[in-house]
Amino acid sequence: TGTWTTTANMSIARYFHTASTLANGLVLVVGGYNGTYLNSAELYNASTGTWITTANMSIARYIHTASILTNGKILVAGGNCTSGYLNSAELY
Repeated sequence: TGTWTTTANMSIARYFHTASTLANGLVLVVGGYNGTYLNSAELYNASTGTWITTANMSIARYIHTASILTNGKILVAGGNCTSGYLNSAELY
């Protein structure tokens, strides 16, 4: 449409996070940083303009990657946390 409109705020302010569109159209936002490393995740529903909290990752991480797999799952890998660089990965 060439215009910007505001929508609902995420429940947690964050940067250095990832956002991935799921097969059902929801957008999964995970991890990031806001003065503390985050393991939280939220789902954005574009149809309703609302955010829903979902399960936390087992490890807080930021500057990670998120890849949409052919089976519809999201692979979150690497990043950084309080203990340094991460080699761990998690599936959503």
